[in-house]
Amino acid sequence: MTPPRSRTWGRRGCTPVVRVRGRGSGRVSMAGMVCYQPGRRSRMFDAVREYRGRVGQPKGFGWRDLRDLVVRARIQLGGPIVLVWDNVRVHLTAGMREFIAANAAWLAVFQLPAYAPDLNPQEGICRWSNATSATLPQLISPRSPGL
Repeated sequence: MTPPRSRTWGRRGCTPVVRVRGRGSGRVSMAGMVCYQPGRRSRMFDAVREYRGRVGQPKGFGWRDLRDLVVRARIQLGGPIVLVWDNVRVHLTAGMREFIAANAAWLAVFQLPAYAPDLNPQEGICRWSNATSATLPQLISPRSPGL
């Protein structure tokens, strides 16, 4: 988000310089986990990283940062953890796979499929709504079972 523009005046031929705080402050990345335990309130663990373009400063999260987030959640929750992950590249790295294998006693990971139309109820509706007028009579024919 950028702050509102400020206005000023200056003599003809002299360009006024206005300093606006916050503009170009960098990029913010966030990683989070929502944790549920039966019979208890839900918890959220998050980590925020701000990138300001300095030399050697990481732009985003690496697998070690996500590992530390999982370990922090394990310490505070005090029990086994079941992760349901998408296919972000950081989740699939060799270092993360080694960490998961080394801690299989308390950590179970389920990887979501890359594309699963069965998990999305909107998928079937979109398929029927995108039918062209040429295929529409075939879809609504009296011989079609179930319609």
